[in-house]
Amino acid sequence: MRTFEAPYKANNLDDESLSEDDLIQAMVDNPILIERPIVKTDKGTVIGRPPENVLAII
Repeated sequence: MRTFEAPYKANNLDDESLSEDDLIQAMVDNPILIERPIVKTDKGTVIGRPPENVLAII
């Protein structure tokens, strides 16, 4: 998770009492928080770094 982004700080996502579900929801609501993009197509799902990973499934 990208800890230096404004939504991370604004939502106090460093709070250790937050559950994994809370953090996942924060990433759904604020995709900029995702450190590595996740790309899903009919051919599969990959982590988007390096970019060649994405090219393999599009």
